[in-house]
Amino acid sequence: MTTAGYYAAVDWGTSSFRLWIIGEDGAVLAERRSAEGMTTAAKTGFHTILDGHLAAVSAPAHLPIIICGMAGARQGWKEAGYIETPAALAEIAGRATAIPDVDRDIRILPGLAQRDRRHPDVMRGEETQLLGAAAHLGAGSHLVCMPGTHSKWVRLADDRVEGFSTFMTGELFDTIARHTILSHAVAEADTFAAGSAAFTDAVSRTRENPALATNLLFSVRAGQLLHGTAAADARAQLSGTLIGLEIAGALAGSGSVDGVCLVGSGGLGMLYRTALESQGLDVRAVDADEAVRAGLSAAARAIWPL
Repeated sequence: MTTAGYYAAVDWGTSSFRLWIIGEDGAVLAERRSAEGMTTAAKTGFHTILDGHLAAVSAPAHLPIIICGMAGARQGWKEAGYIETPAALAEIAGRATAIPDVDRDIRILPGLAQRDRRHPDVMRGEETQLLGAAAHLGAGSHLVCMPGTHSKWVRLADDRVEGFSTFMTGELFDTIARHTILSHAVAEADTFAAGSAAFTDAVSRTRENPALATNLLFSVRAGQLLHGTAAADARAQLSGTLIGLEIAGALAGSGSVDGVCLVGSGGLGMLYRTALESQGLDVRAVDADEAVRAGLSAAARAIWPL
């Protein structure tokens, strides 16, 4: 329980809710997590869910709230819009949208949009991770990878977003593993180690020959039928093929790249780190949870300076 705090920070995803009460010194005073993401909140009520979590930690009535993620989507609490790239990261806090007719100061951060007709793209939530991760990067050009259901690769020049690309790697993995012929190959597969040879070999083969991606995917099934590939190795091969395809696409439009800032956590973060390092890239890792809190903190302190 807490009765103190400088502000509350909320990361509101499609299927998840995370709240932190942050003190003036930046310390986390309380934390709440649930599966009450945008999908649930659209039915139950965003204000109802938020108030329930604030009450659970005895947050004071005056405490301001900074929110990122899908609460600002068109189907969310209030649409927060997009900042068009190229854009300075400092613009994110300045374009926060206030929630009207509520009993406290609540702001939702905007997403980023790339309106190039040949390469249209959007992000919502990851821009806050990016804002937090930028504190770990010095001046100059950087390539930032944020893995997830829809992975984001961002090109930064100093603190300015020059452009970005989204790859549907996580969603494709789930769809292929569940709803194609490869479901037979990976059925009941155990989890595989990030350093699995089946995984890193698949990353390399696909990055070297991205045009053969659909052929390499079918080889997952063929290898099991002809050579008895274990289900766990088949799953590793499927994952490596899709991540290798993502890396090939991301690097193709990024010029000469020696290193990547990886904003990730848990098993997925380790998987991407292994994949990137297997391709000879230097990886600077930033924990995704820490990055989103740091980004929310930077925005909150810009909006409500001490």
